[in-house]
Order: sequence, then C-alpha cells, then structure tokens
Amino acid sequence: MTLSLYIARRFLTTFGMVFAGFFVLLYLIDMIEQIRRFAGADIGLAAAAKLAALNTPQAVYRILPMIAILASIALFLALARSSELVVIRAAGRSALRMLVSPLLTTLAIGALAVAVLNPVVAGTSKQYETLASRYKLGEGNVLSVTREGLWLRQGGPEGQTVIRAARSNLDGTRLYDATFLTFAEGSGPISRLAAEEAVLEPGAWHLTGVKEWRFDAGTNPESLSIRHESYDLTSDLTADQIRDSFGTPATIAIWDLPGFIAGLKDAGFSARKHSVWFQMELALPLLLAAMVLVGAGFTMRHARSGRTGMMVLLAIIAGFSIFLLRNFAQVLGENGQIPALLAAWIPPVAAVLLSLTLLLHLEDG
Repeated sequence: MTLSLYIARRFLTTFGMVFAGFFVLLYLIDMIEQIRRFAGADIGLAAAAKLAALNTPQAVYRILPMIAILASIALFLALARSSELVVIRAAGRSALRMLVSPLLTTLAIGALAVAVLNPVVAGTSKQYETLASRYKLGEGNVLSVTREGLWLRQGGPEGQTVIRAARSNLDGTRLYDATFLTFAEGSGPISRLAAEEAVLEPGAWHLTGVKEWRFDAGTNPESLSIRHESYDLTSDLTADQIRDSFGTPATIAIWDLPGFIAGLKDAGFSARKHSVWFQMELALPLLLAAMVLVGAGFTMRHARSGRTGMMVLLAIIAGFSIFLLRNFAQVLGENGQIPALLAAWIPPVAAVLLSLTLLLHLEDG
C-alpha cells in the first residue's frame, strides 16, 4: 500500500508539473497571437492578456492526453534512472501490478477534468468567444437555442428585433411558427409579426401566413391587426452569422449538454456534433489511462538497457498517433459516417488493448 501511494504521488506531481509547464507556455504564445489577431481593433496588452487567459484553458484541456503520456514517460524514466524499478521488480512486484496506482490516479484526474475542469473551460471559452466577437464585430452572438425553441436577434431601421421560432431547418434559415417582436431604441415594443413560415433571403426575411400588430399609443392592437399573405422584413442577418452563433460544443458544460442536445433536436437542428463531443468527454478518463499505458509500455525498462531516446520517441509517436486517430474518429462521427458511441470509445479502447498487449509481451519476455 505504501509503495502504491508513493508511485501515485510521484505520478501526480509529475502530471502537475507538465500541466503547469504547458499552461504557461501556451498562455505566452496565445497572448502574442491575440495581439496579432486583434491588431485592427487596437486592443491593449491588458485586453490581450485577458483574452489569452480565457482561451488558454481550452487549449490545455484539449491536449490533456498528450500531457498524460509525457507525465507517464517522465515518471518511468525517473524511476528507471534511480534504479527504483529494479528494486520494485526485485521485491516481486510485476509491471501490471505496479501500474495500478498510476492508472487509478489517471482515472481520477480524468473524472475530475470532466466533472470540474470541463465546466470551467466551457465558461472561459464562451466568455472568450463573446469578447472576441465584440472586438471583431462589435456585437455578440445572435442565436440561442432553448427548450422553448429557437431565438434570434437582429438590428434594423426601426430598432432591434427579437425572433422566436418553434423549429427550423438545419442551418436556421427557414423558421416555422415564428414570431418577430420589434423594439424601438429607448422604448418598448412597437410591432409584432406572427408568421407560419419565414425564409432568410439576402437582405430580408420572407414571411408567409403573417399577422401584424402595431403597438401605437392609445390604440387597440388586436382590432387594428392586419393579415398578409406574404411580408418582407428587412434583415442584416446571414446564414453564416447564424451558423457561427451556435458556437462549439466545447463552450457548453458537460452537465448542460444533454439538455442542449434535446433543445437542438426539438428546434429541428442536427445535434450530431454535440452528441459526439458528449461521448468523447465521457471517454476522456479512459483515453488518459491508455496514454499512461502507452508511455509505460515503451519506457518502463532499466536505464542500462540502452536506446532510451528511441523508446521515448516511439512512445511520443504512438501517443500522437492515438491522438490523431481520436480526432479522425471525431470527424467521422460528426459527419454521420460512424455512430457517436463508436467514434468516442473505439480509439481509447483500442489504445488500452494494444498497450496491454505490449506490456504483457515485455513482461513475459
């Protein structure tokens, strides 16, 4: 038990040092990138530092598998150079039994990352996208999806218009059972349009089956309501703006993803991308454990055996290959070519089985 706690503490310390090193490095690189990206917006150093602080957690979170394999390599190289591996083997501890404590530690780190770090990263990423959009475009996102339906907003000559639709097509350019509520600047609503269908065309919404209410002072809106077979409402929205306003699944906390996916489906949008991301987040602890096994398989050997540099290089290449395979499976899942469960779970399961095969081969000689 004491030996297991010692190895677990060594691995946790190594993982924390690698994590902190990557965080600082990526933060400095990202701050320079923010200054370059928003040079036209004339942001200062403080604003660039704030943007980098909001964007760096997402970058570090995405490379957690690579951090895990580097921590594994560093740990077992340190144990080998200090001859602690030889002592542990001489005490009768097998390689697989020795790996139990770092694997349990890795699974705990993965679970903590998904349960706690994921919502933090989602919050910082969402705040970063909002600030970046404000610096770049002067405004935030225009779309929101809830269980009550799809919500949009746009500017116009009369003021801001809030749009609510029960459902839409996949890209949000065709709305069904839609309501357009226009607000004048500095006052309340001035008009309301209820349409059976609204189609976004260049420069305007084309509405069909429309009923219009005007909220003029001292009048009865219902008695003065007007019906139109078709109606064109000026709009500055584009299909690209609507698509961009969805944001990435990484900006949604994992605890909120099931509800968000249900809202997307109810509104008529495809939730495949978010479903794949949700499953991949659930599979993250297993992927981190697979990376530790890969690192151990190549480096858990005596330092005097030679070819240490080659073994480290092979471990990094193997880990990077698994990382690329995971991203490739994610693309296939988002395109609907394979189910979300397979896209998320096949890479880590395959990596665990292959690394265990390597460890058993080395252990049995």
